[in-house]
Amino acid sequence: MSTESSVIQLTAKDYASDQDIRWCPGCGDYSILQQVKKVLATVGAKRENTVFVSGIGCSSRFPYYMSTYGFHSIHGRAPAVATGVKVANPALDVWVATGDGDGLSIGGNHFLHTIRRNVNLKILLFNNRIYGLTKGQYSPTSPLGKKTKSTPDGSVDYPLHPISVAIGAEATFVARSIDVNVKHLEHVLERAAKHKGTAFVEIYQNCNIFNDMAFEYATSKETKDDTTVFLEHGKPLIFGKDKKKGIRLHGMNPEIVELGGDIKEDDLLFHDEKQVEPSLAYLLSRMHFPEFPEPMGVFRAVERPTYEDMLMGQVDAAVRAKGPGKLEDLYDDGETWVVN
Repeated sequence: MSTESSVIQLTAKDYASDQDIRWCPGCGDYSILQQVKKVLATVGAKRENTVFVSGIGCSSRFPYYMSTYGFHSIHGRAPAVATGVKVANPALDVWVATGDGDGLSIGGNHFLHTIRRNVNLKILLFNNRIYGLTKGQYSPTSPLGKKTKSTPDGSVDYPLHPISVAIGAEATFVARSIDVNVKHLEHVLERAAKHKGTAFVEIYQNCNIFNDMAFEYATSKETKDDTTVFLEHGKPLIFGKDKKKGIRLHGMNPEIVELGGDIKEDDLLFHDEKQVEPSLAYLLSRMHFPEFPEPMGVFRAVERPTYEDMLMGQVDAAVRAKGPGKLEDLYDDGETWVVN
């Protein structure tokens, strides 16, 4: 019998649950939620085959607001739970919603190993550079010197850069977007949804209560053209209001140049998201405002066998060699004893 979603073309509204959304008015999470629902409709995701897994934090309320299956798991462990879901049923489409605190602090270990294993799931990291749910402490991505409730004299921690970490773990798909650029965010999320393997998307998300305007440099009409550069596969890195600025390599170091005169487009750095060697993608991940415009878009998109495919391959090979086996035989195998 055909399922509902295979008979009817679902819309974004069909993926919305009946729960009241309990984010602060003006929170960037609303935009992310809407774009995810749009993308699910675009790719024809079946609600009965889709699972959202989260940890703890403002972003981790995500599963409540989706009319799909979901787990609100424990702090930092969403990637581990999601891996279990995917391995138990590889046919499911599994998404992880996490934040810079949940995903990179207590959850940093699970984040890394899910990526290196290349489990076929999507990780959306809402980065607002603050702890929002616990009311405004500094997070792993807060800038050096950030004054918060937990660092009244300024943070002395160097910030973690999620894109660099993901590429260092050799993620097969790495991208960045921003909550208010809804068209770009939708495009990046669609690319992630269609990728086979771990797709990691960092989303700059404004917390208007505890860290308002953290990304104003990248969203303001007056500055965004000069502080961001959009990555397009096979195209040079050009930015600026008049598109007269570019990024070229000086040895192994990027530098900003003005187009014109002796400097042509061919002299610039051309983006190659499909390069298997991740060094170029990592170099781009090290470009940060205010020294450089920050790259937006897909840093890396390569193919590699997924964890669950290889695992299921081992299981199939074992069954072919030894038969399906019986649970009772497993219990009774090897050394056993009785406790009276």
